[in-house]
Amino acid sequence: MSARDPDCPLCQQDGGELLWQGQHLRVIAVDDADYPGFTRVVWNGHIPEMTSLSAHGRDSLMRAVYTVEQVQRDVLHPDKINLASLGNMVPHLHWHVIPRWRGDRHFPDAVWAAPRVAAGAEPPEWHERQARVSQLLPRYRARLVEAMDALLWH
Repeated sequence: MSARDPDCPLCQQDGGELLWQGQHLRVIAVDDADYPGFTRVVWNGHIPEMTSLSAHGRDSLMRAVYTVEQVQRDVLHPDKINLASLGNMVPHLHWHVIPRWRGDRHFPDAVWAAPRVAAGAEPPEWHERQARVSQLLPRYRARLVEAMDALLWH
């Protein structure tokens, strides 16, 4: 059984919509209307840093992150993918895998920066892209589960 922290939201809840779960980690869909396909890979045990894991644990976690990134590229076709492991607000090891498109509300800045385009002021092509990407989400999620199941988990 993995260590848990009673005050940690990622120990107490999935952290979003659970797409896939294994013994050591889980893959979560983040509910963010500006960034359809935003996904988190969360280590199940309460560990704060990558170096807190064994070499095998680090390899397993990064294989999962790379798998999410590849499926985003294959299905969603973003202009760029951002990978981030911050943990300043929630010191529980997790990676953000965020598909990005030129002209999204924050581009080229991080999604946590002040938006460059105010909500409601997006150009029509932004709304068209959002609708197109949202239609791809069921395919993305199905392909992601297949890809995670295909990884060799020891």
